Amino acid sequence: MKPNAHYAELKDSYLFYHIAQKISAYLAEHPGAYLYRMGIGDVSLPLCDAVIGALHEAVDDQADKERFHGYMPECGAPFLREAIAAHYRSRGVQLEDDEVFVSSGASDELGDILDLFDRDGSSLIMEPAYPAYVDANVMAGRKIIHLPSNEQNGFLPMPCEAAKADLIYICSPNNPTGAAFSRSQLKRWVDFANENGSVILFDAAYEAFIEDDICPHSIFEIPGAETCAIEICSLSKTAGFTGTRLGYTVLPKALVREGMSLNEMWVRNRTTKTNGVSYILQKGGTAVFTPEGQRQIRENLRVYKKNARTLMQALDALGIWYCGGENAPYIWLRCPGGMGSWDFFDFLLNEIQVIGTPGEGFGACGEGYFRFSTFGSPEDTQEAARRLVSLFKQDCR
Repeated sequence: MKPNAHYAELKDSYLFYHIAQKISAYLAEHPGAYLYRMGIGDVSLPLCDAVIGALHEAVDDQADKERFHGYMPECGAPFLREAIAAHYRSRGVQLEDDEVFVSSGASDELGDILDLFDRDGSSLIMEPAYPAYVDANVMAGRKIIHLPSNEQNGFLPMPCEAAKADLIYICSPNNPTGAAFSRSQLKRWVDFANENGSVILFDAAYEAFIEDDICPHSIFEIPGAETCAIEICSLSKTAGFTGTRLGYTVLPKALVREGMSLNEMWVRNRTTKTNGVSYILQKGGTAVFTPEGQRQIRENLRVYKKNARTLMQALDALGIWYCGGENAPYIWLRCPGGMGSWDFFDFLLNEIQVIGTPGEGFGACGEGYFRFSTFGSPEDTQEAARRLVSLFKQDCR
């Protein structure tokens, strides 16, 4: 048996595994130390009451012969697909229910969706980028085109000749930078994709954090996107489903390449490779899209947004450049004093017990930058901000 040799092309250590190793080593030397974790983007607030109530009801259904559910439809329960499509329609995006596919989360779907495309094709990845984009394409043996971004373009690169690729990854609001594309900027990417026959894989995992009308929540708010885009979304950060795993993918019927409907191909893929998401989780997910569920998740999101303001105020006081925070749960800052990103990680860990994520882990152009997550508790975020200001109270421009 010959193994997939492309695995040998992966980096030796996945970013967050390397961080975990450093934290373990620190705690072994400092037993009982308390760490302020502003690194990994896991939520700290529980599922809202509307979701918990629906989950309990669904568990009770499974204990009753008349209400019991076995295998669910592979592409998603009709009640959840309908609720998601109705949510999009309430925002002016016209979707049919069967253009929505229920998944076990955005991370799984971002890897699985590559099944739809020829492995000889190319993938454009804007960097800094979520590491799984790169790794999934390396594993599949696909050609990767790296498109760097920087402070000058606000970490929001625009189309250019060098950006021509079969697949184009766009994450907006972005992980790790927190930068979000405006409608006009996304329109340029949509037009570029349609002109070149590309398909955009639009990662909308953080759309719920958008606060203004300049940045769209969905790429399908942009005219022409239905013929060139697939949108992958998650309830992990929107509604706290990181531990329960639920998401969805929007794949329009108008998306056709070489006479083949990608929507029909995805139906075939899902009915072959999955047995669907559990009834219990889909019932819980449906509650997210009720008026009460929407009200409750917004209350939780306000906590994370307040955390963002707390960290932004600290960085403003110190004169440290950053982006993100306003429309995203991530803040991307320039490491002070010209420090490297891993050096800055070690410095914060050892000096003030604050953990973030080194920018280098998101690609070469992330070197010299650092990511803070705003998903921690308000108390920990406030203390981390206080420690940052105390540590860098000297001018660190």
